[in-house]
Amino acid sequence: MDFTNKRVVITGGSRGIGSATARAFAEKGAKVAIIYKENEAAAKATLASLDGDGHAIFKADLSDPASPEKLVTILIAEFGGIDILVNNAGIFTPHRIDEVDYQTWQDAWKTIMDINLQAIANLCYWVVNYMKDNGGGKIINVSSRGAFRGEPEYPAYGASKAALNSFSQSLAQYVAKYQIYVGVVAPGFVETDMAKSALEGPQGQAILNQSPLGRVAKPEEVAYGILFYASKGSEFMTGGIMDINGASYLRT
Repeated sequence: MDFTNKRVVITGGSRGIGSATARAFAEKGAKVAIIYKENEAAAKATLASLDGDGHAIFKADLSDPASPEKLVTILIAEFGGIDILVNNAGIFTPHRIDEVDYQTWQDAWKTIMDINLQAIANLCYWVVNYMKDNGGGKIINVSSRGAFRGEPEYPAYGASKAALNSFSQSLAQYVAKYQIYVGVVAPGFVETDMAKSALEGPQGQAILNQSPLGRVAKPEEVAYGILFYASKGSEFMTGGIMDINGASYLRT
């Protein structure tokens, strides 16, 4: 896994899986661009933790349909281009069907689908149209175990990740002719801020017990899967979905 001189763009790169992935790429020689929405302090902290130089942070609200084009234009001009895109940004909010009112239900579905699916599709549109004219590249999308096992209390989240899987596989089939390769990693629970409340709540031990390893994933373990997909030699895995869930959910 040598990423010397590779330009890597990571959305949601300031914390959790994104931050761990940024550090892992930097350790392997990559030049990393961290995309963040609001938490500039966390983005700067991750930036300061990266090995090597040439790294940068960029603020963007990718839920705005106009933002992806602007971001890619800036990345080309200020970062030098894009060899690898990691779509890690996403949200996870409760919307239990028997507890929320109809307006809250609608708002949850729209917000989650906009960020977890549409924003990624929009960014991929502009990145693919850059990569196809610049030698190809790699796109890795971060999905979830919930796409397969279901998310009873967070159905829009599960649906968004299942749709992301389908989009990724459709994209992989179409853009292969441009030497653009698409992979998906599907983690289970990970030690991140997004999962903290669940892990520290009354169901915390039950969540740990879902895996025979008796724990949840570390962000660095998910980052390893992302680097594997991004590495030279993984091209024939395009369209694949890698489970990183500690055997907590097995599918055939």
